[in-house]
Order: sequence, then structure tokens, then C-alpha cells
Amino acid sequence: AAACWPEKTAVTESRASISYGQLQQSVEQKTSALLHLKLRRSARIALYLEKSIETVAASFAVTAAAGVLVPVNPVLKAAQVVHILKDAGVSVLLTSAARLSALLPFLHQCPDLQHVVLNEEGTESQASFLKNCQISLHSWARLGRPAQSAVLPLAVETDMAVIFYTSGSTGPAKGVVLSHRNLVAGAVSVASYLCNDADDSVLAVLPLS
Repeated sequence: AAACWPEKTAVTESRASISYGQLQQSVEQKTSALLHLKLRRSARIALYLEKSIETVAASFAVTAAAGVLVPVNPVLKAAQVVHILKDAGVSVLLTSAARLSALLPFLHQCPDLQHVVLNEEGTESQASFLKNCQISLHSWARLGRPAQSAVLPLAVETDMAVIFYTSGSTGPAKGVVLSHRNLVAGAVSVASYLCNDADDSVLAVLPLS
């Protein structure tokens, strides 16, 4: 879409919009930043943010960097979020400073967590607390970039792409694993039976998770 219609609107959030070309640039910047963390292939990366253009870009960046996206419903409480982080073996948490503050007392329970990346700058107290838990605090703006142009890791369509978690209404939330092929097949299926085309706008009423 970015190659075919770079000026066409891709996402609208409230009164702000971003084109496919701009969204692709944001995805590439975030992908490069994630690659700087030198994560292992298929590292679990949780996204705990409200619906926003930044959240959309970060979602694509995780899979572009060959990570496994773990979207977390933004209305979940800290204990529920930590359950997901532990259960999925999340090594990177993408969130905001305000949401991080609510999670701090619980993050010592997440032995696999290595990095927290914020949309904005974190506080010294947050960085100090996380350091004691052997977790590094970053922001997108300050996260370093690879010295050379980023080379995207190879992925195949059967690789794990996303772990979606159930609502947990009848017990602890459970992860549902989807491959890249599953995601594409699902998108094609829904767009086909709804007869969506390039001129349609789709309202996202549900949480992106």
C-alpha cells in the first residue's frame, strides 16, 4: 500500500491522520530501533497501549523485526497484564510512562522481561527501579539505531506472528497463537465476505488487541 498509494490515508485517530507512506516510515524507524536491542528470533514483544497511530506502527514493527507481537488489552489491570507477560515469556514491553508506573510494583515477577520501551521519556525513579530488576528502560526517541542500514531478519509464513490473549472472563487469560499465514488468510477472508475495497473506511470499535 505504501508503494502503490503513499499519499492515501492509512489510519485516522480522532482528528489526526497518517498516510501509507508516513506509516511505512514510522514502521521502518521503529523496526530499526527494535533491531538495535539485538533480540533473539521470535522474541515476545508485548504492546500495552491505548488505540493510536503509534500503536498501529509499533504492531507492524514488531513483526517486521521478526518478533512475536503480544497485544495487551489497554483496559486490563496490572495483575492481569503481568500474568500475560509471564505466560508469554515477554522480553520487551512497549508502553507509556503512565502505564509503566502502574506496572512497576509487579514487574519483578517477570523473569523474561529485559527491556521496556516508552512512547515518551521515562523518569529517573522508573529507570532506577527497573535497573534493580535488571530491566533496561528506553524511549523510541533515544533508542539507538544500528550503525548501518537495518537488514530485516528473514521470516517464513509459518513462523509465529502474534499471540492473542482471551478475555479471561472464566479464568486466567490464555494465549492463542497465529502465524503470518493465519493473519493474511484472516484478513483476506474478512475483506472478501464484507466486500471491502480500497475506498472503504473501517471503524475500529473493539480494542486493537
